Amino acid sequence: MADTHPTKDQFFERLGAMGDEMIEAYGRDFAMGALVLAARFIAERKPNGEDAQSVIHTGDQGGRPGL
Repeated sequence: MADTHPTKDQFFERLGAMGDEMIEAYGRDFAMGALVLAARFIAERKPNGEDAQSVIHTGDQGGRPGL
């Protein structure tokens, strides 16, 4: 059976490119904050499909924090 998942290196390349894009658009602080929030979201997810409340807000708040 062929593995169709991207390699770990490919994921790191994508993360690096995304980080570079965020830095260019909004600066280092924004990029670091966004990646920390993403890591927190991953860390807080519960196993076996139990949903943890997301720390990442996806709704439109007109530029205001959604917390």
